[in-house]
Amino acid sequence: MSTTTDYQKSEISIKAIKANEVVKPDIPVDVFNAEAEALYHVAMADKESLTARGLNMATIKALPVAAGACRYAEAQWDKERNAKQEAEKRWKEQSPEAYALRDELLDEFEFAFAQDSALISVVNRIKDDNGHADMIQDLVSLTVLGKDNLKPLALTKFDTTKLDKAESMADVMADLLGQANGTKDENNTAKLLRDQAFTYLKQYVDEVRRYGKFVFRNDKEHVGKYASEYKRN
Repeated sequence: MSTTTDYQKSEISIKAIKANEVVKPDIPVDVFNAEAEALYHVAMADKESLTARGLNMATIKALPVAAGACRYAEAQWDKERNAKQEAEKRWKEQSPEAYALRDELLDEFEFAFAQDSALISVVNRIKDDNGHADMIQDLVSLTVLGKDNLKPLALTKFDTTKLDKAESMADVMADLLGQANGTKDENNTAKLLRDQAFTYLKQYVDEVRRYGKFVFRNDKEHVGKYASEYKRN
């Protein structure tokens, strides 16, 4: 069964877990998933002893499905984090050019509109902005201002193709900035879903381990199979 199918089978139950009931992972999620699947095989081998003391067989059988669902949710969160990191990288590479173009347009407009106090006032308002989001807005505002005042720009032999470049660059940089900033982890939908999936799996793991530790409490070697090897090490 694929992780996608596992998730589809578990989605309603996973999403039903309320945010205040979510347990944050205290172990790498990929490790926890692997331990859950290993626990399934141990519990299946011990099923007669476990079920004889009241453990529901469905709880054991839920382990690999819940682990697959958690793997799927983790993959979605990984994909989003990778996209964010890629956007941050591209922003660092491309933003210097965007800032340089913004500054160049400001210089050009100050020169071309020097005799028009109203236009210079507009340029100065744009110039006062700071920050990445403001830089993007500046490119848009300068594009509009330039296209509305082509005659004075023509007198200074301004290259009007830079206006189209600024407009296009503003779109690209806005998209990159949005991806790079993303949503803070604590409010991120993909991360919340991953944590819900972890919580969903953990309830089955905890229950099987609870029974295993009790049933095999007098077998020091065997009872260790019902504990987290990661935490033990």
